[in-house]
Amino acid sequence: MSGNGPEVVAIVGPTASGKTDLSVSLAEATGGEVINGDAFQVYRGLDIGTAKIAPDEMRGVPHHLFDILGPGDEFSVADYQRLVREKIAEIRSRGRLPIITGGTGLYVQSVLYDYRFTEQKEDPELRRSLERMLREKGPENLHDMLKKRDPVSAAEIHPNNTRRVMRALEIAALTGKTKKETEGKDGAAPLYNHLLVGLELDRSVLYERINRRVDLMVEAGWIEEVRSLVDAGFGESQSMKAIGYREIEAYLGGGVDLEQALELIKRNTRRYAKRQFTYFRNKLDVHWLDALEGTRQNTQKILGFMKDFGPPERNT
Repeated sequence: MSGNGPEVVAIVGPTASGKTDLSVSLAEATGGEVINGDAFQVYRGLDIGTAKIAPDEMRGVPHHLFDILGPGDEFSVADYQRLVREKIAEIRSRGRLPIITGGTGLYVQSVLYDYRFTEQKEDPELRRSLERMLREKGPENLHDMLKKRDPVSAAEIHPNNTRRVMRALEIAALTGKTKKETEGKDGAAPLYNHLLVGLELDRSVLYERINRRVDLMVEAGWIEEVRSLVDAGFGESQSMKAIGYREIEAYLGGGVDLEQALELIKRNTRRYAKRQFTYFRNKLDVHWLDALEGTRQNTQKILGFMKDFGPPERNT
């Protein structure tokens, strides 16, 4: 790895855009190692529904921070930030290139930039009230509340991620400020001389890929995967907030039929992909590549970016 190149490369983009294969190809070309950049691929047992890379797809490339937690464990973006920064230092100490790959924008941003997590005061009574509303009226109702109080956070947080939705509502209620306002300018200054690459493609093509991927996941045994997690007592766990798991759990419980569940998954995944694009375009300085040009050509383009790579513009 050249001393003039980036210290870290991150490959981002919406679900089903081809990030996994590109990351392995780039790692093969550079002697790099891949670090998980997805909020749910840290969990063991959530394999099919999170499109987790299979061992044979790794092609001998070291992969880190996959399957590090049980499905009942709690995990925060602050935990992720700490672990990934440790892993970056470890990989670089071996003279190899860390390649963060995933679609969870906040996770990637928290690592690459000076992103500090503020500890706001908590109100147990307020939290109990929000949890009661969640049980009685559902996650969409809480998310609608957040849209009114903190529309920026609402655009970034999926309604199923009720823990983050409630936290943003708590911050708004306790401080009178939005979550972004409490964070100030944190997240503006880069901590690494990094290269951030994104995959994009026409919305209609992406949505077609998403719909097909959901069907293939079901054929691969996704329903059985969810059933085993529910039967093991993980139905209310943080890990089960990943898109698709709640919908299939509702089908298993008789709340919806299979066709309805799959349509909900496809719709929610398409909406999530739209939010991913919005986040990456608004929050991060990304070099965009056309996903349809293919892994080989995009690998060569990234290598060209790395060759011409200069020092970062560090914000003050």
